[in-house]
Amino acid sequence: MAIQDLISSLADNPYFSAGFGLFGVGAGAAVLRKSYMLGMILFRRHYMTTLEVPCRDKSYHWLLQWITLKGAKKTQHLSVETKFQQIETGKITTRHDFIPSVGEHFFWFKRTWICVERSRSQQTLDLHMGVPFETVKLTAFGKNKDLFYDILEEARDLAVKQNEGKTIMYTAFGSEWRQFGNPRKPRPLNSVVLDRGVSERIVKDVQDFMNNPEWYSSRGVPYRRGFLLHGPPGCGKSSFITALAGELKLGICVLNLSERGLTDDRLNHLLALAPENTIILLEDVDSAFVSREETSEMKAAYAGLNRLTFSGLLNCLDGVASAEARIVFMTTNYPERLDPALIRPGRVDLKEYIGYCTPHQLETMFCRFYPEAPSVLSSTFSEETQNLRVPVSAAAIQGHFMIYKEDPVGAIQNVSQMGLESKFCKDDAIQRNTVNDISDVKENI
Repeated sequence: MAIQDLISSLADNPYFSAGFGLFGVGAGAAVLRKSYMLGMILFRRHYMTTLEVPCRDKSYHWLLQWITLKGAKKTQHLSVETKFQQIETGKITTRHDFIPSVGEHFFWFKRTWICVERSRSQQTLDLHMGVPFETVKLTAFGKNKDLFYDILEEARDLAVKQNEGKTIMYTAFGSEWRQFGNPRKPRPLNSVVLDRGVSERIVKDVQDFMNNPEWYSSRGVPYRRGFLLHGPPGCGKSSFITALAGELKLGICVLNLSERGLTDDRLNHLLALAPENTIILLEDVDSAFVSREETSEMKAAYAGLNRLTFSGLLNCLDGVASAEARIVFMTTNYPERLDPALIRPGRVDLKEYIGYCTPHQLETMFCRFYPEAPSVLSSTFSEETQNLRVPVSAAAIQGHFMIYKEDPVGAIQNVSQMGLESKFCKDDAIQRNTVNDISDVKENI
């Protein structure tokens, strides 16, 4: 009876009844909230599809551009990316690209609502990019993963279309390749005038390599090709490689072997992860390794630093772990300084000399610069240039023509001026080479 009286008295107590009611309401709300959270988790797990794209992925910027142009056109929350571009008139102008800002955005794609969530972590840095780590998360109803595949394909096609017909330059940044500058208008191959047959041989060799991967595979030959262009400075080695890339619709990965901090592992990583459809360009390879012996200056300059070794370079070009499906071009002004092991077959498959201008080059370049001039003037210019008795580079010829843009007769009459400049440059180069040779002899002694 005492217990029943206690319960009855508590039931009649208004304070207890109010507290119990509040407790029940709070417990019910907690149960509903927990049920809602569990229900949303189950619903997202079984009836929604999510795709996360980190900023280090190649498709990250493609996706942001696609979302802006094709998806969330009406979004009012934007971030800006300012770029420089060259227009047809040759002037450099700025271009402002608006991309979705950090936050949530919605758009309609193929009869499906898609939520885009762009997030940025201020506490975490992307070690590859050196910027705050970002991700883009796409969420859609249903289990159709092909929807995201279609989005990525459209984003890639849109990015390729924007750079279609242009030459993209890449440079090494840390352990990855980054685009250097804006995509360039391709240089016509016939704008680089080489001696008879040189350009044709190189183009034919590269095209044959690109069109016959099965030939290499069926014979067990590593699918890679190496080229060495050697000759005096200013004769068109680098210009021809740039024009070749534009002709074959390839990009160029420029790598400096003399860079401080370049190690064997980093070089191997860069060559293995080079962008698709690119030419790897190693300019002035003679400056990286004069010989296999290290001089005291080199030891002092690289004291305490890991650096690229000659054996490491050889293994990267033609070792067990070297990458395939790769085209490597090397350039040098002094081929006699290169170690025979570096330019043996398998590492360098084709060597071409790009030298001073021949009569064929002189006449062809004259006709290119002055297409309306009588053809007899090209022969006269070639004869006058040969009478100088001084070898002339293509860069010197082009610089001479730039002075007399609209005056072909003046270009012929003032050939002697070009000869004096070429002789001065040659004497200066000979003097510098003599000093370097004397220094090498003293070092060896």
